[in-house]
Amino acid sequence: MPTVGVKRDLLFKALGRSYTDEEFDELCFEFGLELDEITSEKEIISREQGDTKASGASDVILYKIDVPANRYDLLCLEGLVRGLQVFKNKLEVPRYKRVSPLSGEPQKLIITKETEAVRPHAVAAVLRNITFTQERYDSFIELQEKLHQNICRKRSLVAIGTHDLDTISGPFTYTAKRPGDISFKPLNQTKEYTATQLMSLYKTDSHLRHYLHIIEDKPVYPVIYDSNGVVLSMPPIINGDHSKISLKTKNVFIECTATDQTKAKTVLDMMVTMFSEYCAQPFTVEEAEVVYPDGKTCIYPELAYRKEKLSGKFINQKVGINESTEKIAHLLTRMCLLSQATGAGDEIEVEIPPTRSDIIHACDIMEDAAIAYGFNNITRTTPRTYTVANQFPLNKLTELLRQDLAAAGFTEALNFALCSQEDIAEKLGKKISEMRAVHISNPKTAEFQVARTTLLPGLLKTIAANRKMPLPLKLFEISDVVLKDETKDVGARNSRRFCAVYYNKSPGFEVIHGLLDRTMQLLEVKPARGEGYHIQTADDSTFFPGRCADIFVRGKNVGRLGVLHPDVINRFELTMPCSALEMDIEPFLGHTAETPLTRDVPMKEVVKHRFPTRDESQQSAHSRLTSTKTVFGDVSTQVGLEALSDFLADKSYIEGFVASQADMIVFDAIPSPPSPTLCHLWRWYNHINSFQTDRARLPSAKSRYVLPATPPATPNDASDEEDIDLFGSDDEAESAEVARIKEQRLAEYAAKKSKKPALIAKSSILLDVKPWDDETDMSKLEECVRSVSMDGLLWGQSKLVPVGYGIKKLQIGCVVEDDKVGTDMLEEAITTFEEYVQSVDVAAFNKI
Repeated sequence: MPTVGVKRDLLFKALGRSYTDEEFDELCFEFGLELDEITSEKEIISREQGDTKASGASDVILYKIDVPANRYDLLCLEGLVRGLQVFKNKLEVPRYKRVSPLSGEPQKLIITKETEAVRPHAVAAVLRNITFTQERYDSFIELQEKLHQNICRKRSLVAIGTHDLDTISGPFTYTAKRPGDISFKPLNQTKEYTATQLMSLYKTDSHLRHYLHIIEDKPVYPVIYDSNGVVLSMPPIINGDHSKISLKTKNVFIECTATDQTKAKTVLDMMVTMFSEYCAQPFTVEEAEVVYPDGKTCIYPELAYRKEKLSGKFINQKVGINESTEKIAHLLTRMCLLSQATGAGDEIEVEIPPTRSDIIHACDIMEDAAIAYGFNNITRTTPRTYTVANQFPLNKLTELLRQDLAAAGFTEALNFALCSQEDIAEKLGKKISEMRAVHISNPKTAEFQVARTTLLPGLLKTIAANRKMPLPLKLFEISDVVLKDETKDVGARNSRRFCAVYYNKSPGFEVIHGLLDRTMQLLEVKPARGEGYHIQTADDSTFFPGRCADIFVRGKNVGRLGVLHPDVINRFELTMPCSALEMDIEPFLGHTAETPLTRDVPMKEVVKHRFPTRDESQQSAHSRLTSTKTVFGDVSTQVGLEALSDFLADKSYIEGFVASQADMIVFDAIPSPPSPTLCHLWRWYNHINSFQTDRARLPSAKSRYVLPATPPATPNDASDEEDIDLFGSDDEAESAEVARIKEQRLAEYAAKKSKKPALIAKSSILLDVKPWDDETDMSKLEECVRSVSMDGLLWGQSKLVPVGYGIKKLQIGCVVEDDKVGTDMLEEAITTFEEYVQSVDVAAFNKI
């Protein structure tokens, strides 16, 4: 989300009143915004660059406000104040107008056909008789920069140029020329430069160098001239110094050049609507004429209003409220969407102003109504439908396998679902054309070009990043891969895979084979041909010849295991032999494990099903009650229930990870539903109660949890009671001795446990540190990164990885103590070296 920084005192002055920090935070929340930080310029510089450089900075309080990414009308003080004033009913929704010049023809911008090769679109407008103050001027410049970084996509889609109209004369010409043919004095420079010289000059500029790549490889550069041949700007890089605006500027000519005409219109509308309130005629904008190469003429800005109609019932149902049509229309008007009831039923007519380009669907209007109503004011209601949740079988199987694989001594890794073409093809000895991979149409980096078709490359890269860890390295991952599938409506499908690798001085094929046997044992598949599983020799370029086998289950090939080929190991920068196993786990669900989301309902019900009522279920449960005495105590007493609740504090079931007869036995022992104050017991009780109809199918209990009840004494049993008393004294003495020994052993265990050192949770992190360009000194960048020192941080190996266009990134590993160092702390520390570092990303994160 974009963050807008505004001066607190200036904001309160524009709002017409002062707020405490808490009051303004609440106002922002009501309006759908968030007050992210209260700071000052001095505090920001001190935090980022140190106290020395912050000595002369301003102490003026700044509010950092997070706004939605599509609310371009809130990116400056003017739009923010206008929106809040309308929301608080202190200001009516302004009406923006496009007017013709009072004298003469409108300003004209002529586009030539040469621009088609670089930036073919342009729009323009004039702010006439505007009055600037220092604060307004700063806000005007800041809005341009916010739009450039947001909707303009760092000037790649749209570039904004603003000029003092009194220093230039129309008509203006937008054309494209060879770099050597363009010469002018750029903004804030003292002499003229050619376009070629400017590109060299700005390669070291911390601000402008990020935009050079947009046109530097083009044969011609875009440029705008006035009728006297004065250069206004060379978009999207720099404006000319001749037409720069100042506090004395009265008439502003705004031009937007673009590769996307729709975005250009939106950006121009935002610029003129936000600052037209400072014109002699508030909220009026003077039109400009744009002539295209084919002779077509358009008038800008469009400032288009459009009307949408929707029903009050739609908003009431979607939001979960019950308001009248007039009230809903008033709520929308508070959000700058002028609305009124049409009188045709509950129909509402909503007028969308040019400042609200984010409104593209009825749901957007509904969302504004919800914001104006107040999310905290929406009454919480019980859903009209009642469903019983059930874990998706595939996810349930995945979780069970994860637990047992970890118990087998393997560490779980979690890698990115996207990878490079090289990872799944060349590095594995395969051709990308033979892979059923889904390709990304516009990959941002060379590392994320395709959706992975196998889990093996991710685990091998994880091992490569942790080569300094003690051997052997045993990793596994259970995640989805993406495969092309023409039978699916989207042309692709997800497939849940299980992959494990063993990395040591010896290949360890027997370890991977043993893990396969253990997995099949857990899945209850016997080692046999036909209905069981077996392995069969196979050839695969990824594996060593003669050391590869296919895995067959019930006659179907579900995976492959073997010793990796030395070439594959070398391509992943590994030095030890490695064995791997990868298989599809979806075939093990079976037809009985699948839970359909929908089922066909027969036309005529043959058997009438009757489900027991709540009272009947409780009576049935109580009829099975044999004893209330359990290993946790007597659950008919508060003490016993509290002990059971404490036991369930970190458990879902009495034993294991699934419901069993142990849960049912303890459930039956509880005479009545527990109080909600015993939250853990109450949660478990309601959960187990949902298994009543299927209790016979649950697995048996492994231990005894309910003790036999003591039969009540009767007068006729006096002789038996006396017989029992004959042995009572011996039992009591024995019980006392057992209790004493038990207490002694518990005390010894507690003392021994207290002497053990506490385990320190550590993680291995692989960071991608990206420079600004190919001229960045990478050795100096690495020196800066390694200079970051923290308690609990140990830097590891590093390497330079090509990204593209001659640029390389630094990939460096480290081991951190989780309680002392986090990824956000590392990123924040490294990005302080802004002269060298553009961004920091976490490439891999693994628990040790």
